[in-house]
Amino acid sequence: MQEQNDCFKQLIEFATKAPSGHNTQPWKFKPFDNKIEIYPDFDKKLPVVDKHDRELFISLGCATENLCIAASAMQYDSEVSISPEGIITIGLSKNTRASNNDLFGQVHQRQTNKNIYEYKMISDSTLIQCVSDIDAIAGIKLYFWEKDSIVFKKISELVLRGNTAQMRDPDFKNELIQWMRFNKKEVEVNNDGLSYAIFGAPSLPRCISKRIINFFLNDKSQNSSDIKKIDSSSHLILLTSSDDTIVNWIHTGRYLQRFLLRTTQDGIAHAYINQPCEVTFLREEMSKTLPIAQESPQILLRVGYAKPVLFSRRQSVDKVLL
Repeated sequence: MQEQNDCFKQLIEFATKAPSGHNTQPWKFKPFDNKIEIYPDFDKKLPVVDKHDRELFISLGCATENLCIAASAMQYDSEVSISPEGIITIGLSKNTRASNNDLFGQVHQRQTNKNIYEYKMISDSTLIQCVSDIDAIAGIKLYFWEKDSIVFKKISELVLRGNTAQMRDPDFKNELIQWMRFNKKEVEVNNDGLSYAIFGAPSLPRCISKRIINFFLNDKSQNSSDIKKIDSSSHLILLTSSDDTIVNWIHTGRYLQRFLLRTTQDGIAHAYINQPCEVTFLREEMSKTLPIAQESPQILLRVGYAKPVLFSRRQSVDKVLL
């Protein structure tokens, strides 16, 4: 029994390597004898940028996929069920003949890389191969457009308009600052949020850093930065779903994580540029004007080649157990 408890804790640790908005890590885990349940942690919700908890549940889907991939590597079969409220149950049964998942080795390697990339193109065939190598999920689609294409330029404009809408919203900026960790002590105490080191900033007292951030946190500065980052990227990736439900958001997260791990395997970097998916009127415009059959836009990424960056911190397993 102790051996299984230790194993389930390892599975949960792998699950927590999943991405989440502002690195809030909005999940709780409850292990049983033959299953692990994942619950949304609404204390970590982002009521301004993610007012419907869409990205929160996508993050839970990413954590679910990590756990299932790790379970396969540890010779467990997994069966996932999702309640309409977003409680995820992963049934686990030992199977010594279970095949290892090729993506398992990437769970610790995957990272969000917000830097400027290397201006190198990824071939369409490489991205097509990445998609074909991962299992599809009904109702979830992935689209990609290369730099300088008409759709790439259109989406880039939507990102800039999203920045303008968000950066002119004081509530958005206050929420963002709340999750910034401005110095080494804050990072080590919290083990979540957006670390100063990820942005290449010095470790300074919060009172000083906050004044500096407030000066630069505006639509003009954000757009200038994002133009450079998008221009250095190879493709834009958009995940959509047929329905806008909690269950489909979780399915989106599962598929997203498969794609991220598979591209990590090929040395491809990624970062989120979700602004158009987060601003309601822009999300509606995306659905109507992009060639996505009026599906619901869920996650927008830029991808390319880049040197690795520092990893974001994660809470210990004991902190995320119910």
